Amino acid sequence: MMNEELFKNIKVAKSYKGDGNVNPVIEQHYGADPFALVYEGTVYFYMTADAYEYDEKGEIKENSYSKIRSLYVISTKDMINFTDHGEITIAGEGGVTKWAHNSWAPAAAWKMVDGKPKFFLYFADNGGGIGVVCADSPVGPFRDELGHGLIRRDMENCGNVEWLFDPAVLVDDDGRAYIYFGGGVPMGKAAHPMTGRCAELGEDMMSLKAVPEVIDAPYLFEDSGIHKYKDTYYYTYCSNFSVDEAGTKEYGFNNGEINVMESKSPLGPFTYKERILRNPEYFYGLGGNNHHAVFKFKDKWYITYHARILEKELGILHGYRSTCIEEFTMGEDGTIGDIDMKKDARKQVGALDGFEKISGACFAVMGGVDTAPADEVSRSCGCGKMLLTAIDEGDFVKLEGVDLKDGAAGIKALVKTNGKDGVIRLSVDSIDNAKAYIEVKAAEAEASEFTAKFDEKISGKHDIYFTFSGSGYEVVEWQFEK
Repeated sequence: MMNEELFKNIKVAKSYKGDGNVNPVIEQHYGADPFALVYEGTVYFYMTADAYEYDEKGEIKENSYSKIRSLYVISTKDMINFTDHGEITIAGEGGVTKWAHNSWAPAAAWKMVDGKPKFFLYFADNGGGIGVVCADSPVGPFRDELGHGLIRRDMENCGNVEWLFDPAVLVDDDGRAYIYFGGGVPMGKAAHPMTGRCAELGEDMMSLKAVPEVIDAPYLFEDSGIHKYKDTYYYTYCSNFSVDEAGTKEYGFNNGEINVMESKSPLGPFTYKERILRNPEYFYGLGGNNHHAVFKFKDKWYITYHARILEKELGILHGYRSTCIEEFTMGEDGTIGDIDMKKDARKQVGALDGFEKISGACFAVMGGVDTAPADEVSRSCGCGKMLLTAIDEGDFVKLEGVDLKDGAAGIKALVKTNGKDGVIRLSVDSIDNAKAYIEVKAAEAEASEFTAKFDEKISGKHDIYFTFSGSGYEVVEWQFEK
């Protein structure tokens, strides 16, 4: 009863995403130019680490992208609850690649090497080249085995590309891999910039087998994408901002929209097919560059893209972007049609297993909290195991669609108390429907386990809310008990 009374006086923090929404996928930080990698029942998303830039007065200014040297990684098993794996520092003195200046627009792939899976993360070094780092895990730690850029201006048929960036990678059914990249609009060549490129990757995934070939994408701006359906390859890209009336009449798209070309070969030639995604301005009222990736997960097709909807809710309006995802249907002939951008349309695939350990940095919706590295390995590598931090009175997280099967009798939480006391309210299906209270007591141990029992078992699939009283402690993980 005392804990119940305690929470009556607590004002719950605002979620800028909104409790009923699925987009943007996270709100603890921004994330742009998303690329999806599917591996062992999990989708990993790699994103440009948009972060605030400040002027001499300490006020947030327009995003110039010039200071971005990191990539964010998140993952999901159900397309609703996302686990934060942190930030990979790629470029500069503190990064994996000392030679690179920036890290934008990542792409990722994996391949079996010497009987073990090896992961490759490609990134744009500003508009001047493309690098690659590798790891033994989708979340790192990553290594710079190449020691220099994979695609550079001194390479044949690359120096004539305006923007040597925005990679996309496809590993085909036969194990051969291909990379797609490029962009920019030479003067007077808006309709046919001829700045898209594609090439087969070497067996090591860190070299090219041949000179890159030209992709003649109408009104190409940037943002290469690639996916395969049946025996056809689909090259997707963003149109430039010089689409005239004649271009719209011929192709059916406008400025800054995602379009599709198709081919029976991974290296083309590609022929134009259709537009599939309008600019975010059409849906959300804020435009800018349009960046995407198409992927298949658990027999469903998705497109991930970025939009400025989080910064709009925050009232920032300086070009800081957030990752979103929409489901769509591939027609029998490969036709997709226009995909709508929505905040609330995507559905959960499966459920979150409540009896497995759930990272504190995994949730569908949050209010007020943040994430941080959970151990020394994560701190030194910049990516890996994360925890829930920046907890203050009234903050909350929501786990959506948690499967408690034939019944959970209680829950345990692994908490770094940092010398602080607190109480965590567990609610089911509504933030006000309290079922238990986890009492956190200051402890000297780095992390301590705290439990709560339910008055009666909770079974089936439910949304679970954790609301916090007190501040300063951090949650490493949750696990329900039978």
